[in-house]
Amino acid sequence: MDKLLAMTTFVRIVDKGSLTAAAEALDKSLSSVVRTLAALEKTLDVQLLNRTTRRIALTDEGRQYLNRCRQILADVEDAEQALSAQRREPSGHINVTAPVMLGKMHIAPAITSFLQRYDRVSVDLLLLDRVVNLLEEGIDVAFRIGHLGDSSLVAKSVGQIRRVVCASPEYLKKTGQIKRPEEISNRDCVRFTGLTQGLTWQFFENGKPLSVQIKGAFGCNQAPAAIDACVAGLGIGMFLSYQIEPLVKKGKLKILLSDFEEPPMPVSLVFSHTKLMSTRVRVFVDWMSETLRDSK
Repeated sequence: MDKLLAMTTFVRIVDKGSLTAAAEALDKSLSSVVRTLAALEKTLDVQLLNRTTRRIALTDEGRQYLNRCRQILADVEDAEQALSAQRREPSGHINVTAPVMLGKMHIAPAITSFLQRYDRVSVDLLLLDRVVNLLEEGIDVAFRIGHLGDSSLVAKSVGQIRRVVCASPEYLKKTGQIKRPEEISNRDCVRFTGLTQGLTWQFFENGKPLSVQIKGAFGCNQAPAAIDACVAGLGIGMFLSYQIEPLVKKGKLKILLSDFEEPPMPVSLVFSHTKLMSTRVRVFVDWMSETLRDSK
């Protein structure tokens, strides 16, 4: 049995979500893919996947083996590219994930520039407002906002983002200016539940946290809808700085209480350990790091 081919087949089955889809991606017959997987499981003497008529799921052993397969295949690819001219001109496919609005506003345009420069690379960008498991979901690079927990992955800082409070000039003209966070508790607030849960907003004063209870008739888990409500004068909102930056520049929103903001959150590129990266992922990480830093 060709062990590398079997590993590739196993990884593709997991990434594609089914044996049939993996067979199509590999340009193999379904029976060939089934035989390869069966032979691999027999050689390892473990079951890698639980298979039903509707779905497949990794076993615990399969999850461990998947991680090692990805590492081995990345090493093999990198070794091959190191011996060819492709080291300077990367090729192949990269899977990337990012938060939805950050992805639309900043990541997607940067990827477009990257692909215009490296026309032998293709990228799939998955925009999700949840933390994705890179190894299990076949993601090469993730953009994450906030402090990261302990991980076997590598995080590369590309900037910082603030939590900011804002309102439309019309709303402030109608209700009066705000000088301290506590004053918000007596105003209408638009609740962006994708950033803050419940009815408490956090601020910072003299190095100490300051909690303020809020109220408001409208809440939404998607930033654009909540931002639109603020622009329309429905109330005060709390968002991430990049989400409202264009509207602040146009004068449609005004940032409030900047002296009471919590410390900014880091924006990081998260990826597998450098030794395990393919050339194309390494070039992509370097490109995106420089591009996003320059855009600040």
